Amino acid sequence: MSYDVVIVGVVCGVVTASVVVVLIWIYCNRKRKRQSSYEQILPDGKQNMHIENGTLVVNMKQIPFTVPTQATLTRRMERGSSEEFRSQSGGLSEPTSPLNVKRPSVEIPGAYALGSIDPSLYKIVDEDDDYEIPLDHIGRVWFAVEYERETEKLLVTLMKAKNLPTRQYGNNSSCDPFIRLYLMPDERRYLQSKFKKKTCNPKFEESFVFQVSYRSLQDRVLKITVYDVDRHRRHNVIGHALYPLKDHGAESNERLVIWRDLEREVTESTADKGELLVALCYNNHLERLTVGVLEARDLKYENQPSDTYVKVCVLVQNKVLKTKKTEVLKKTDSPNYNESFTLKLPVTSLDAASLSLTIMQHSSGHKDKIIGRVILGSFMFARGKELDHWNEMVANQRDQVTQWHGLV
Repeated sequence: MSYDVVIVGVVCGVVTASVVVVLIWIYCNRKRKRQSSYEQILPDGKQNMHIENGTLVVNMKQIPFTVPTQATLTRRMERGSSEEFRSQSGGLSEPTSPLNVKRPSVEIPGAYALGSIDPSLYKIVDEDDDYEIPLDHIGRVWFAVEYERETEKLLVTLMKAKNLPTRQYGNNSSCDPFIRLYLMPDERRYLQSKFKKKTCNPKFEESFVFQVSYRSLQDRVLKITVYDVDRHRRHNVIGHALYPLKDHGAESNERLVIWRDLEREVTESTADKGELLVALCYNNHLERLTVGVLEARDLKYENQPSDTYVKVCVLVQNKVLKTKKTEVLKKTDSPNYNESFTLKLPVTSLDAASLSLTIMQHSSGHKDKIIGRVILGSFMFARGKELDHWNEMVANQRDQVTQWHGLV
């Protein structure tokens, strides 16, 4: 019995030893093949790579490097700055804004200040600052206007003012001016420039942005009001300047540089086309908007009174939801329509909705012409009385709110 155990132990030992020998042989064989493969990829006659203790070592070629002196850097920067902003045509292209410029914030929805600008980007057409000063002149202001139709943003850049009146005769430094920008007919909100001290010829070089839809752009007027701060810190109006945006080519996205002489009194209305009496009522439980087109007065026709009707459109985010029309009334400049329309409008869409009422001149056999329109809605679409009418309707739901509105 013990003899059999010895034989089994010897056999197991021999098998185990054989397996160990085979594993060692396989390991050495693979290692030798790996080393030979490294040797095959080494190019003949080149000593850039070699094997050391089974590891591939690559000798990198040394590249000389020298740190330029401060004088060399200065010359390169001066040369680069003069070439970087110069286009192929020889003009100056727009440089990037510096990161350290602080842009003032204005708490007005849809409008804000951009900050300072590069004056070289806005070359004034009238380069002669020593213009002939007319009688009762109270100053001239230069500004640039650009409209981005894709983003519906109106960019206004205040550049400078000249020959503002002084508080002390003969002292050109006795004036501390600043400017406020209004987008009429909304006169409650404005954007304001920085204060300039002791100068009658201030340079502002500030940019501002108004959010205004393309459809309502034709009905807006940019109003620029220049103030002077006296020693008692009172804001005294020097004068105003108007720029009707209907005169601006909004389709071209072109930046125009304009100057206007200041006036003591201005009229902001774009045109006198008549008025329309409108009634609004909103039911939040039924989510229904009721629009009453009551009457119009003092309509202005090109030649003589003609047939008219009113087209009512409800829009949400500039998309037309529903369109209605009144009956055509015969020739009169004060038609009484007395019609109402009920339209579905969700409560969640009130802030993004607008109402357009357009009085159309109807002629048989000819295309209907627009006499004027009224746009009511939230702050995104309406201003002034039209915005107040809409807000009063929202605040007094289920109550009818009636107001007269001027056509534009």
